[in-house]
Amino acid sequence: MRAHYGYADGTGEYFIIIDTDKCDGCGECVAACPENVLEMAEDDYGKLVAKVKDEIITTLGYICPGFKVCSQREVNCRARCKHDAIAHTW
Repeated sequence: MRAHYGYADGTGEYFIIIDTDKCDGCGECVAACPENVLEMAEDDYGKLVAKVKDEIITTLGYICPGFKVCSQREVNCRARCKHDAIAHTW
């Protein structure tokens, strides 16, 4: 299952997508996120997976620079995910 966290507005789509089937719950992406937008939580089936913090979802595009900017950093959530479970739409 792919969980979409974020929103779309007149400036674009700002979603972080986490493929919960691929996520193994290691939490390395949470530790690597320079903007502290991720956390670990149980999904609907009791599996521990990464997710965007609820209080950040409506402002995600302002807080997270997106993968194009963040990929230039040595440490980022997508680089740390061994299973390629994280994607950004911007």
